[in-house]
Amino acid sequence: MSKDTARARALVEELLGKADVIVGGTRPWDIHVHDERFFTRMIRHGQLGIGEAYMDGWWDCDGLDEMSARFIRADLHRESARDPRFVGYFLKQWLKGIGRKGLAFEVGRSHYDLSNALFESFLDPTMSYSCGYWRHASTLEEAQTAKLDLICRKLDLKPGMTVLEIGCGWGGWARHAAQNYGVSVTGVSVSREQIAYAEARTGDLPITYQLADYRDVQGQYDRVVSIAMFEAVGRRYYETFMDVVDRTLKPDGMVLVHTICGNKPVASAEAAWLNEYIFPNGELPSVGDVFQAAQGRLVPEGAHHLDGDYARTLAAWDTRFQQNWHTISDQFDERFYRMWRFYLGISKGIFDSRLGHLWQFVFTKDGIPGLRITETGNEYPSADAR
Repeated sequence: MSKDTARARALVEELLGKADVIVGGTRPWDIHVHDERFFTRMIRHGQLGIGEAYMDGWWDCDGLDEMSARFIRADLHRESARDPRFVGYFLKQWLKGIGRKGLAFEVGRSHYDLSNALFESFLDPTMSYSCGYWRHASTLEEAQTAKLDLICRKLDLKPGMTVLEIGCGWGGWARHAAQNYGVSVTGVSVSREQIAYAEARTGDLPITYQLADYRDVQGQYDRVVSIAMFEAVGRRYYETFMDVVDRTLKPDGMVLVHTICGNKPVASAEAAWLNEYIFPNGELPSVGDVFQAAQGRLVPEGAHHLDGDYARTLAAWDTRFQQNWHTISDQFDERFYRMWRFYLGISKGIFDSRLGHLWQFVFTKDGIPGLRITETGNEYPSADAR
């Protein structure tokens, strides 16, 4: 081992020691290094280096989720931000213009269009790629169906209503709402593969899909819903998003926004590996960001913190991905497999560490006196209060 490598190893061991992670240890969250170049790569490239080295097979860890949670609790995820090279990366991302219309379809092409078979390998049959609702659920299928229905109840859907879904994914929520609540849904996505998948499963349901940026949506609707899309809006455009919601809602309309939030706003550059390899152009809002963006446009009616539900959802996805890898291994290589395992593992660590949270926000267009958002169905003081 060279002197430079030895120094890098000593520094890495010191840093990881702050998180009680041991190189060569025996606990699930300890790491095992297979290539000594890992140490210099981690020191030189921070988050990106750690993730890329894992993808290349330079190190392993049985408990990626717990390791990353400990890493975050020890504040080691901010080490990259203290490196001068981070400033350059942050500036590059800022100048790129996260959330601008010209980049709207990039995440569709690079992530959601990867392969419908990939997402089928770890998602439930509804193809819900967002946090499940586990309060009364014991399986992923039950949790996702419960989530879909929870959103319908919070929106107080009634037969004949029109609904705009911004970020419709593979159409799971639209189908559930149309089948069970008698509403008509217009779904918008930036992914061609998602639209094709959703349209093939629409049947006679009153659902239409558009391959479009949310800013181009026209018309007015009784309800608007956004499930796991606000994370791709970008901080510069939070108010733009709420303007679109305000413009498309009828006077007595209601909107639900289901989104991951950070304890503080999380810029794309602060999640460098995830931004580079998984979700380009993503930025997490804080709870305050969501309310601030809606201020003066919409009336806040309720906020629900799904505490612990996303960590459990990610664990289920990881298990299913491993179990079903053989069904898609001819489409992807071993590096991709490790990349996806790293993504699911560190994402669970983000929620386990309490750095990330899942929130559902409900706003109305003009406010409904006495409205009380509940899990079983919204309550009103009297029939004429609506």
